[in-house]
Amino acid sequence: MAAEMSTYPVRFDVQHPEAMSRWLIFVKWLLVIPHFLILYALGGLQAIITVIAFFAIIFTRRFPPGLFDLLVKATRWNANVSGYVLLMRDEYPPFTWEPGQYPVTFEVDYPAQMSRWLP
Repeated sequence: MAAEMSTYPVRFDVQHPEAMSRWLIFVKWLLVIPHFLILYALGGLQAIITVIAFFAIIFTRRFPPGLFDLLVKATRWNANVSGYVLLMRDEYPPFTWEPGQYPVTFEVDYPAQMSRWLP
């Protein structure tokens, strides 16, 4: 059986730390407030981008690459902060959405062409 295996287009992984702080769990929710404010604003931007991408996919059958990258980067930042708040990591997440800056991996493959009825 030489069936070709297709890989899932989304990859998410959190590296398990060797040791975690016992006292930090009580203040993490306070330390992450600046991240929550930025992510709240990015959430509004993501909603606008989703509407634009909806019509772009219907008319062109493509997700605009710049908008796709912005959505993936904002979701990566959210994954980094979630890994910190949900007690998966002890390191404070950086104020960036670039990959490799935090031990949480979030990657999405860009779809070359999409169905018009997918949205």
